[in-house]
Amino acid sequence: MYDPTVARLTYRALLGRRRALILGVLPLLLLVIAVAVRALAGADDQTSVDVLGGFALATMVPIIGVIAGTGAIGPEIDDGSVVYLLSKPIKRPTIIFTKLIVAIAVTMVFSAVPTLLAGLILNGNGQQVAVAYTIAALVASIAYAALFLLLGTVSRHAVVFGLVYALVWEALFGSLVPGARTLSVQQWSLAVAQKVADGNLVTSDVGLPTATVLLAAVTVLATWYAGQKLRSLTLAGEE
Repeated sequence: MYDPTVARLTYRALLGRRRALILGVLPLLLLVIAVAVRALAGADDQTSVDVLGGFALATMVPIIGVIAGTGAIGPEIDDGSVVYLLSKPIKRPTIIFTKLIVAIAVTMVFSAVPTLLAGLILNGNGQQVAVAYTIAALVASIAYAALFLLLGTVSRHAVVFGLVYALVWEALFGSLVPGARTLSVQQWSLAVAQKVADGNLVTSDVGLPTATVLLAAVTVLATWYAGQKLRSLTLAGEE
């Protein structure tokens, strides 16, 4: 289910100079914000939750997921170079699964690691806030990578649609509109964070059992459907 050659090509595409710079902008901004807030306001648990929840988890993680998920396959489909990959004796689900693993790894590195560092800067992991949001970022990275990898296989405008989803649905509706929160990856990951954090600082509108099922279902279904779309793309090319 995992092909090292496909993984190497995908890593090379995602971590090229330009894309790596783009991936690094938001994590760097988060760290700058964390340093500034700590210097101005001191260590405060609620402030840490506001920064990590309002910027890191609600904005940074989904946007990095968009860049990594769509970038893992979208450009290859757009420029036609995916034909070279499809001509190799590699099963289509293997291609998708390998690209998913790479997208997850890149998303985790560029989102979870800065989230942990920012949390430590903000309050030294008081009330387990830094660890809780880091775990939430790790969990969300898996679902976002699968969703945006699927988007990259079905649309030539995957980045645009992905950013709209990340900025409008997750960052805006997922944070502010009660009904939309239930269908938000952000809220599902917050359910995991709530279990880890001490006290009532971290909350979610979704229970942990429901969040776990939804995270797993979205990841599995998105990966499966992406494989089916890639398979149909191959058949269309052969015909």
